Amino acid sequence: MVTIETQTPLLDTVKNPADVRDFSAEQLQQLADELRLDTVRSVSITGGHLGASLGVVELTVALHYVFNTPTDRIIWDVGHQCYPHKILTGRRELMHTLRQGGGLAGFTKRSESEYDPFGAGHSSTSISAGLGMAVARDLANIKNHVVSVIGDGAMTAGMAYEAMNNAGSMDAKLIVILNDNDMSIAPPVGALSAYLSRLISSKQFRSVRHFAKEMAKRFPRQLEQAASKVDEYARGMVTGGTLFEELGFYYVGPVDGHNLDHLLPVLKNLRDDEEKGPVLLHVVTEKGHGYAPAEKSKDKYHGVSKFDVVTGEQHKPAANAPSYTNVFAKALIAEAEVDDKIVAITAAMPGGTGVDKFSEAFPNRSFDVGIAEQHAITFAAGMATEGYRPFAAIYSTFLQRGYDQVVHDVAIQHLPVRFAIDRAGYVGADGNTHCGAFDLAYLCTLPGFIVMAPSDEAELMHMTATAATINDGPSAIRYPRGEGVGVELPARGRPLEIGKGRILRQGTSIAILGLGPPVQTALQAAEELGALGFSTTIADARFAKPLDEELILNLSRNHEVLVTIEEGSVGGFGSHVAGFLANVGACDSGLKLRVMTMPDFFIEQNKPDVQMEIAGLTSPHIVATVLAALGRDDEAEAVLEARRA
Repeated sequence: MVTIETQTPLLDTVKNPADVRDFSAEQLQQLADELRLDTVRSVSITGGHLGASLGVVELTVALHYVFNTPTDRIIWDVGHQCYPHKILTGRRELMHTLRQGGGLAGFTKRSESEYDPFGAGHSSTSISAGLGMAVARDLANIKNHVVSVIGDGAMTAGMAYEAMNNAGSMDAKLIVILNDNDMSIAPPVGALSAYLSRLISSKQFRSVRHFAKEMAKRFPRQLEQAASKVDEYARGMVTGGTLFEELGFYYVGPVDGHNLDHLLPVLKNLRDDEEKGPVLLHVVTEKGHGYAPAEKSKDKYHGVSKFDVVTGEQHKPAANAPSYTNVFAKALIAEAEVDDKIVAITAAMPGGTGVDKFSEAFPNRSFDVGIAEQHAITFAAGMATEGYRPFAAIYSTFLQRGYDQVVHDVAIQHLPVRFAIDRAGYVGADGNTHCGAFDLAYLCTLPGFIVMAPSDEAELMHMTATAATINDGPSAIRYPRGEGVGVELPARGRPLEIGKGRILRQGTSIAILGLGPPVQTALQAAEELGALGFSTTIADARFAKPLDEELILNLSRNHEVLVTIEEGSVGGFGSHVAGFLANVGACDSGLKLRVMTMPDFFIEQNKPDVQMEIAGLTSPHIVATVLAALGRDDEAEAVLEARRA
């Protein structure tokens, strides 16, 4: 079998980008080919975001060849495409740890390398961050380049245009590379386009253009306008940059992002250009380029599990139960079949939220608005004003990006927008940038909001049916990534009584009130507590808001210890329970109340069960919490010590 080392002789000599800068043009192309091979092999071992990385291999080589990184800053938007960058910047030997516990992050990360000047995970931040770096550079009178690489998908977010609008009004030198891998903006590119892009990016062209503009100002106004029209016409024949020019950017492109002969001279021109102000280089690439299985795939292998390098076949373990995402899709379709006012909205994540399945059933009632969570929420609010029943399916961590719209456009106006919040809680390999930690805290504070969390997949169906009936205000259902418990599913959910929980197990001395999937953990803890002689009640809150105050009072009055548990940050469900009990004086009679939440620190990527262990949200941690509440600290420590062993 041929080893990686014998297949990548040139890449084997590269320890950091400085090693690349003496290579010939032929060697750079060989390096790109080897880098693509190494990226495929690395991701086949760990899984990850392959397609976007394959699309920028040549661009990555060109950037590190032309620019003096890390002194020059390269900011990769989102970070889905940063794997070749990681390999070239001294992290090749660690690529087998990608997205693993204690290993490399799946995105750029400041603490990981000096070549990562800005951390990412969410989209459309690179231009803002790059402009900040460029302005700071100028204030400090330092000489270096700042390059922001952003994909055409990320350009659907308003933040990118806010940054461009700001940059266009300033003199700071910033290079923005638009990586257009969907052909959504660019016309076909070729030799003529490459030549013209090289020409208009050259110092001579920009100097002549500047001189011509200054001279035109000395002519009568009609002649000045005519000169401007000629310039716009000449550039308009070969570019699609009208929008970017209007925002104040000097536009260059489009350029073939897989052709180093086209890329290198343009990048060198932009590097050596002494003109002030922002520049946008439009590069056209193909997602998954150079790896046939990715090129043929519908999603170009955007996110993959471990796979066979030769065939591209992904190794996905057989599911023991349907995923919460698929169950939500099933539930929403069932509701939409009997209610033609139900619509589904997502922000560039149809597959991740299950809206793709809804779209297959109801193509005219499904809306993907792009990476624009703020717009998605207000768009849903607008539909709600007209009597429709919108379900906005958005990851917990992405919903944060539209919080002002949740407050101002939905909650204050009491509009019945229904939020289906996927990926609530820990998310494994995607790490802390995608962890759904804060939705309970930021939604439960809003007046009039109804917030639900299912303890199993059948409950998710019931809660989807419940949300469909709520027409006098906003509601939300938060559910985790991954498989359900494996319970039997109904054909259609049944609406639940708002604000009412349920008792799953009756005991006498200990009460555990769980919200969402931690209810299953509490049931396991009850068995362990039973073995220690404690009779334990397990309650499923179902609703984080409104609280089931009657249920909570009964638990507090009839048990010595009450523990709440949730897979969310402090300030969420447990905090509201504690506040309620404190205000009614329930703790004055000696109730031992304990609130279990995510800890007050970010947890890096790891297996979900390891993340839960670090967070202290496993069944032994519940048992230890109960024992400590009863003053049996030694026994509590023994339980945790046994767990660690």
